[in-house]
Amino acid sequence: MHLAYPAVLSALLFCTGLYGVLARRNAILVLMSVELMLNAVNLNLVAFDVWLSKAARDTLHSGQALTLFTIAIAAAEIGIGLAIVLSVYRNRGSSDIDKLRDSAEGHESDSPDGDALTTDQTGKAEATA
Repeated sequence: MHLAYPAVLSALLFCTGLYGVLARRNAILVLMSVELMLNAVNLNLVAFDVWLSKAARDTLHSGQALTLFTIAIAAAEIGIGLAIVLSVYRNRGSSDIDKLRDSAEGHESDSPDGDALTTDQTGKAEATA
């Protein structure tokens, strides 16, 4: 098999994952897109390892070893990431990244009717900025 086929497939997978990271608002979908990007890298590692091992018969298959290491790191990352997302969802009631970013930066009002910040709060905000 030619090297171009897995390389093109890997590029398409990576671009799909990159689009998912940039366009999605749900944290779980962003994590899935990161996993898609990691799998595209793994496909490239294995394809180039097989291609380079044809040239030299006595190789260590370092691409495949690095792929196994990447899979182990990705499994740990998705486990911790899902635990954090579930914890945030339980505390805030949403996994929407835009809402979480706004609440972390202090853009949401603490008043129940949603009015703008009072003059005392804006003065504190300007003093800290």
